[in-house]
Amino acid sequence: MKLVGNWNYPTPMRFGAGRIAEIADACAVAGIARPLLVTDRGLASMDITTRTLDLLEAAGLGRAIFSAVDPNPSDMNVEEGLKVYRAGGYDGVVAFGGGSGLDLAKTLAFMAGQTRPLWDFEDVGDWWTRADPAGIHPIVAVPTTAGTGSEVGRASIITNSTTHEKKIIFHPQMLPAVVICDPELTVGMPKFITAGTGLDAFAHCVEAYCSPHYHPMSQGIALEGMRLVKEYLPRAYADGTDIEARAHMMSAAAMGATAFQKGLGAIHALSHPIGAVHHTHHGTTNAVCMPAVLQFNRAPCEAVLARAAAYLGIDGGFDGFCGYVDDLNASMSVPKSLTELGVETPDIDALTKSALNDPSTGGNPVEMTYDNTRRLFEGLL
Repeated sequence: MKLVGNWNYPTPMRFGAGRIAEIADACAVAGIARPLLVTDRGLASMDITTRTLDLLEAAGLGRAIFSAVDPNPSDMNVEEGLKVYRAGGYDGVVAFGGGSGLDLAKTLAFMAGQTRPLWDFEDVGDWWTRADPAGIHPIVAVPTTAGTGSEVGRASIITNSTTHEKKIIFHPQMLPAVVICDPELTVGMPKFITAGTGLDAFAHCVEAYCSPHYHPMSQGIALEGMRLVKEYLPRAYADGTDIEARAHMMSAAAMGATAFQKGLGAIHALSHPIGAVHHTHHGTTNAVCMPAVLQFNRAPCEAVLARAAAYLGIDGGFDGFCGYVDDLNASMSVPKSLTELGVETPDIDALTKSALNDPSTGGNPVEMTYDNTRRLFEGLL
């Protein structure tokens, strides 16, 4: 099978090895004549970024870049980026990188022409309607990891540097106008990033699949996304140059983010405050939290995950599925506890309160309370 395609699911996607060569045309389709490429500090000097800037420059689009992006991007990154964006007279962004770069880039494009403060657009009720649609600039998204799926999302996660809480900024027009999914861009990922981002995609699929909300399309996407991770993440981890495995993982990442329209749950509700306060890698934090959350949700999810296990070729129903997750984590040296992850002297009370304020709680199959959420955190130490 040739792993190349043009999709509209949910936004126009150009999928296939080498398709970064189409970046200038993607900008033209999006209506961008003066792009700012936004990425994280680690990617800024890498060859894949330099080559992309070369392509933009050769097409007469300049080679502007902003890379002051933290691993968990914050409102301070947004403020600094907006100064650069507005001063440069840019008319759109090329969101380039993993979840942090993509989320920050999308937020800059969204905020480019807004006059209200960032937190007025948190994903609460209909707050998104406060935005001036004419002030939202176009986005071309180019993921370089296979995890968050932010390239197909209508939101970004930004950390409030004052409260140390992760907040979701949402607007339908934050959905990129064009996405280039080129698996060759992921070949140089270090093993721990391959593992963490891949397990993030898996967590998205698992939580969407277990969410009690009704969305059968997302349910099917989540199940097949789990299969792709099961079959191809170990291959991508073992051999970073395995382009077939990299391609399927890039698909799984987009599928996970599409599927979680159905909802997320306690894995993300716990992971978000941990990452915001202790600056841990998001996907790896999800992986650390997953085994405990699976057991927490056992009663309503036992039959659901038994069906998933059968589809995935895992023996033993729910227990077999949990055993598979444990083995997958171990095979990629994922820490077994928050302590091993580097979380020192956590304020369990504050983390618990933040978790309960996270919108992901609404998709968990078991109602999250102060007491049971605190016990979850304590069990993860």
